[in-house]
Amino acid sequence: MKYIGAHMSISGGLDQVVIQSQKLNATAFAFFLSNPLRWKLAKLHDSEIESFMFLCKKFNYTSDQILPHSGYLINLGHPVDLCLEKSRLTFINEIINCKKLGLSCLNFHPGSHLRRISEQSCLDRIACSINLALKSTTGVKLVIENTAGQGSNLGYCFEHLSDIICKVKDKTRIGVCLDTCHLHASGYDLETELGCKKTFEDFDNIVGLHYLSGIHMNDSKTVRNSRVDRHHNLGKGCIGKLAFRWIIQNINFKLFPIILETQDKNLWKKEIDWINSL
Repeated sequence: MKYIGAHMSISGGLDQVVIQSQKLNATAFAFFLSNPLRWKLAKLHDSEIESFMFLCKKFNYTSDQILPHSGYLINLGHPVDLCLEKSRLTFINEIINCKKLGLSCLNFHPGSHLRRISEQSCLDRIACSINLALKSTTGVKLVIENTAGQGSNLGYCFEHLSDIICKVKDKTRIGVCLDTCHLHASGYDLETELGCKKTFEDFDNIVGLHYLSGIHMNDSKTVRNSRVDRHHNLGKGCIGKLAFRWIIQNINFKLFPIILETQDKNLWKKEIDWINSL
């Protein structure tokens, strides 16, 4: 059994995230803890927390099946100290909110140098930010997501992820979420069986499969190595269905969330059923 679901909207409240996931027959789900394009985090009321945890228990969702996503404004490698501190504080508060909800992981994008500092300096800042966040919190694993390499975003190659993880002091609380669209857009080959095999062998050799803590399963609207992040539904983009079949059938999974972030939400139920059939 795999944990498979989709990234749900929080517009109807946390209750609806769980209820709508159950309606999809999903065994996993993801959601933003707050509006991802605002700095101010939504305050979690006790009644909301209790209801969310009650519904998770009712529909048999454990923390291992849930992969919340941090906000897009957070830049843990920001070149400006004042902005970096703002990002760090918001990130720590998101981790605290995860703990309040009984969740054990938080997925995040590593950061961007904004063309104002070197890649290495930015990677060092990201690692330092993670160490500060881990020191300030307990019980939540921080899961770095690879990026498409759009703009000045880092994390688009396995070497970046490895560099960050090597500098993290508490490696028991660090993981990686691989986004298939981002892998494709940043130049990794998922279009062929040999390409899939080499991509994940490279990940294992450079980062380590034991760090894999989640997968975002998305096709891509853009060609390989475009460095443009545009998600598409499975089998409808430039990656094709082979990669998703290969990943499900060949990766030695521990149980972690596999999350759809595909474009047409009306196809989620069909996509979840198809992945389960593999």
